[in-house]
Amino acid sequence: MRLYVRPVHYYETDMMGVVHHANYIHWMEEARIDFMDQLGFPYSAMEAKGLISPVVELSCNYKKPCKFGDEITVTVSVESLGGVKLTLAYEMRGKDGDIVCEAKSAHTFLDKNGRFVRLRREEPDFCAAIDALLNATATD
Repeated sequence: MRLYVRPVHYYETDMMGVVHHANYIHWMEEARIDFMDQLGFPYSAMEAKGLISPVVELSCNYKKPCKFGDEITVTVSVESLGGVKLTLAYEMRGKDGDIVCEAKSAHTFLDKNGRFVRLRREEPDFCAAIDALLNATATD
């Protein structure tokens, strides 16, 4: 899968001239949407089926500040897929290759009535694609 690359915009910086911490979470979302598109399961298609995927856990470990004009590369990988929860890991690097942030997000899947969706039963193709990524990572 290709990496997600984006520039740091001026509006993302604070009065100290560095990226405000909340913007890393936006970058995670951008990269996650791109990841799902590449996987063949865009959010728009899932939502059209009546599925939503709220964030239930989030953590960020900020390593190095980013500034306006920097270019950030975000790698998204699957950490785990349970019955109703998908956990993703993110590694963000600057153009120099240094890690600027390591993060994780966990997502559950709900139907339009707010009930948990058992992915392996309701979305077996999605789970097969995730399992293929997990298996490929395990053999690397």
